[in-house]
Amino acid sequence: MSKPTTSQLPDYLTSAKANPPSNRGPWFKNSAPTYAGIFLWFVFWDSMSGNGLSTGGLWATLLGIVLGGIICHYLFFLAPGLLGMSTGLPLYVVGSSTFGAAGALIMPGFLMGALQFGWLGVNTFGSADALAKGFHMPALYIPLCVIWALGAAFVGMKGIQYVAKVATYLPLIPLVVLVFGLVTFGGAAADYKPLPGACSAGNQLDAMLLMVAAIVGFFATAGAAGVDICTSNRDKKDVSMGGIVGIIIAIVFTAGISVIAVAGARAAGVIGPDVVNMTAALEKKVSPGMFAAIMIGLTLASFPGACFSSFIAANSFKTVMPKVNPFISVGIGAVVSMILAITGAASKLPSVFGLIGASFGPICGAMLVDYLLAGRKWSGPRAGFNPAGWIAWLLGFIVGILPNSLLPAAVQVNVPCAPVAAFVVGTVVYFVCAKLGLQSAVVPLPAKR
Repeated sequence: MSKPTTSQLPDYLTSAKANPPSNRGPWFKNSAPTYAGIFLWFVFWDSMSGNGLSTGGLWATLLGIVLGGIICHYLFFLAPGLLGMSTGLPLYVVGSSTFGAAGALIMPGFLMGALQFGWLGVNTFGSADALAKGFHMPALYIPLCVIWALGAAFVGMKGIQYVAKVATYLPLIPLVVLVFGLVTFGGAAADYKPLPGACSAGNQLDAMLLMVAAIVGFFATAGAAGVDICTSNRDKKDVSMGGIVGIIIAIVFTAGISVIAVAGARAAGVIGPDVVNMTAALEKKVSPGMFAAIMIGLTLASFPGACFSSFIAANSFKTVMPKVNPFISVGIGAVVSMILAITGAASKLPSVFGLIGASFGPICGAMLVDYLLAGRKWSGPRAGFNPAGWIAWLLGFIVGILPNSLLPAAVQVNVPCAPVAAFVVGTVVYFVCAKLGLQSAVVPLPAKR
């Protein structure tokens, strides 16, 4: 059998150029603030207490938050981040070693872009809902969904550079709101008692796993995107510190404060046991005008995130569908995002996060094994569709999606901490397939560092 040659590679690989050292900087100027900004998004932290606080209690829930942050950093982010730093190449190029030169256009290329419109739908729903409540005008909800999704899609395609300077300061708004919530309710959190009969060892474990699943499901695509983000890092220390500060500490800070504030608000009798949003607790303590200002501020702070999702989607679609006008592909995606928001489908966060975790959990797992088997480096693109990567993804996705409420109830199966289970299956299956010789051959790539 003849050895694969560079001429067999698609243009997107042969034309790939690494981000040069001159364009790189320290972790506190790129990867750390980028990731911290993701977790400062109020849609992430506002309802975190809904993941086990009522049944497992405060300490089990907080432990789940810490475990979730550690898993996100070490299992989902670190290998993609190191690959991005060492190669300087984007995800759809680096992913060609795991899924093949042809396969990487679909996985993770197209999938990453498609799921970004799911994120845009979640962002649109949360932002339009918050603005409508902030202005006390529910009738504004649908028009706001349309304006928000289209505006973010347009800026993401054409002008994300103009959002960068604003995005540098907007995260200060949720930071201030979180600190305010902690000061307002945190003192009573130690007195919180969950529902009668709760807090058994089994309930505490369930609460921890539920919290881990929520955090990992939310983070899964951002973990794979570590390839792109860390092309701006200089060395391994930058990758590690960016993840520790921007992922672990940011998760513990944002989700932890939200859960503590809700526990304190419940203990003080400000809200009932069925209320899971920190902002709902703040609504009971501040004036209507101040609450409106809080919600409007949190919404404005989330707009750069919506633009960033659109930007990633546009870049993905331009790569995998170069002959399709981006206004058409991104426009269709924006319409889908609008529909998800207007119908309320985007409000089902556990299902959305579960779908994303099921999709990208096995991708991150397979990339980790591919990285380790290659001697902690990028092997280079593999010919065609790499069977090991696709088998690992398929089996991992099946396991991860089984408990999702998007499926008919008759076929749902309770898989504990499904996004992590999908990662583990993807990891194990890729390793087994590689040892069985189910990896396609590596093709030389001149642009490879």
